[in-house]
Amino acid sequence: MPELAFEDFTPGRVFDLGSITADREDMIEFARRYDPQPFHIDEEAARNSIFGGLVASGWYSSCLWMRVFVDNVLSKSTSQGSPGGTEFGWPRPMFPGDVVQARAEVLGARESRSRPSLGLVELRAELVRGEDVLFRSVFTGMFAKRS
Repeated sequence: MPELAFEDFTPGRVFDLGSITADREDMIEFARRYDPQPFHIDEEAARNSIFGGLVASGWYSSCLWMRVFVDNVLSKSTSQGSPGGTEFGWPRPMFPGDVVQARAEVLGARESRSRPSLGLVELRAELVRGEDVLFRSVFTGMFAKRS
């Protein structure tokens, strides 16, 4: 039986997902493949951008968060996927070498009306560097109940 089920996702619970270091080469490789904007892949172009230097694709930072969420929560849970979310943003840029903290906070939880064995959990995902939020998302996760 998985360690975490719907009943464990109580409003206010915070999952500390650990720290992640933004690796320059990984950032560039990801951007070349999926988001090849100049400020993600070219040092000189990035220096002349509003960022003043190379920055990670927002999608890269989202993927970093997802990886640690899977490793620390979903792989130990009764996760049944996600129907989507209501918020997705990158308020501050991520630079090569940044060490960021990842966390997930349970905002709300309710039983599914149509599937009694399932619960819906609203979560806030964040990557933070000090006081700065670099990535934030609010989404719903579906988790099976224990009983």
